[in-house]
Amino acid sequence: MLSGKRNSASALQILSLLLLFLHCPASSHNYHFVVKEATYTRLCSTKEILTVNGKFPGPVLQAHKGDTIYVNVHNNGRYNITIHWHGVKQPRYPWSDGTEYITQCPIQPGHKFKQNIIFSEEEGTIWWHAHSDWSRATVYGAIIVYPKRGASYPFPQPHEEVPIILGQWWKRDVMEVFEEFVRTGGDPNVSDAHTINGQPGDLYPCSKSETFKLFVDENKAYLLRIINAAMNSILFFSIANHNLTVVGADGSYTKPVTRDYITISPGQTLDALLLTNQQVGQYYMAARAYSSSPTIAFDNTTTTAIVQYNSRNSTPFSSPPILPYLPYYNDTNAAFNFFDSLRSLANEDHPIDVPKNITTRLISTVSVNTFPCPNNSCEGPNGTRLAASMNNISFVDPTTIDILEAYYYHINGVFREGFPDFPPLVYNFTGEDLPLILQTPKRGTKVKVFYYGSIVECVFQGTNLVAGIDHPMHLHGFSFYIVGRGFGNFDQDKDPLNYNLVDPPHRNTVTVPINGWSAIRFKVKNPGKYS
Repeated sequence: MLSGKRNSASALQILSLLLLFLHCPASSHNYHFVVKEATYTRLCSTKEILTVNGKFPGPVLQAHKGDTIYVNVHNNGRYNITIHWHGVKQPRYPWSDGTEYITQCPIQPGHKFKQNIIFSEEEGTIWWHAHSDWSRATVYGAIIVYPKRGASYPFPQPHEEVPIILGQWWKRDVMEVFEEFVRTGGDPNVSDAHTINGQPGDLYPCSKSETFKLFVDENKAYLLRIINAAMNSILFFSIANHNLTVVGADGSYTKPVTRDYITISPGQTLDALLLTNQQVGQYYMAARAYSSSPTIAFDNTTTTAIVQYNSRNSTPFSSPPILPYLPYYNDTNAAFNFFDSLRSLANEDHPIDVPKNITTRLISTVSVNTFPCPNNSCEGPNGTRLAASMNNISFVDPTTIDILEAYYYHINGVFREGFPDFPPLVYNFTGEDLPLILQTPKRGTKVKVFYYGSIVECVFQGTNLVAGIDHPMHLHGFSFYIVGRGFGNFDQDKDPLNYNLVDPPHRNTVTVPINGWSAIRFKVKNPGKYS
């Protein structure tokens, strides 16, 4: 399934038509994840949150390219859960992808499940997270995939490597927030804070003493492994008086690009080198939301951490840290200027293979929608229930068996083939004042079947139905090349002429711009069922 992170109801299911085969690992390691409640205090209040091993953020997994690791997940929490390995392709082994009711049924409270995590092409920073309801708000952590043993980075060896995980925090129980907006049909309550490595930072009440600090030496290079684990916030991120040189994205290397800020969507990762070449002192790193829609509420607070230079002088710093430049909340040009600056490294040691001879073309709308409620009793626009769709189909999750198992054992009635290759309703997708009748999609558990070896181009077309927003889209089981992006309606004749087929970024999550489109290409070479 290709799924919009901000709108979990939208989905495109993908099946391959081959048997699964065993994978022979280069090296293996075992990890134990105990999912359990733990007590945490943030923003002057204390609550129980769901964690792995009592940690927030959760444990860091480490492997080398080509390794296999085994994670024993014990669910000691109150809710069903699955764990997804975001950006891991899992060649020929979709059973451990961790997508609830897509590749597996959830792990019930009191039960356990052993997951095989197979690292094949990934190299760099990826991450893991819960994939059940809103458990992902606190159940997440970094995955670091080092080069194959004996190999090195395609950039100078950093002095130190530091995970920087961006997230969100709600004072309320996140499952209560989730259950409320599902029940009422309205928008979820916005978060009360953004976080860096689990901490809101100095600008929030009762938070200063626990602000994350990165202690650095002068004139050293630090590799920041940056992850956006937020539920629904695209984020600007920067460090005062310092540039960041991006060298990797979503587990693939990029050509070095140096910027004074970055933009990172939910689900995305970036590897960025920080050179500590400034005067000894303290500097804020900070992140805040990019939100392009004027009608949708969002968390407009700023999270901070501190980069503190180690000093030979034991005297405490007398001046407060310096705040960095961050683009304004609705600066769409700044957001996509960064996204479009990334290019694959594409050198002799790290070659790329951009698909050219397309055999399957898809165009799918990505929309916010509404369903009517009796007596206009819901809290969406005009008393409706908010929804989301792709090609006018709002995905319905199975509830008793996962789609992969139903496919494998030929169980009828769980899903239907025939997800459309083209929007069934053609209109001015990004126009104003669209007819209300277009807002109501169909419900269904539709899948798209690809034959092994298919060369796919998929264009995600954003629409202005209900509210135009930016849509982060993630593909399980594959990475893809982002060959094009633009605003307005996709033109099948003109826009492909401007595709980058030389060194497009190789990612697993793409951001579809507000009232615009993004085009990706990939080869179907990983048998299984993915979302």
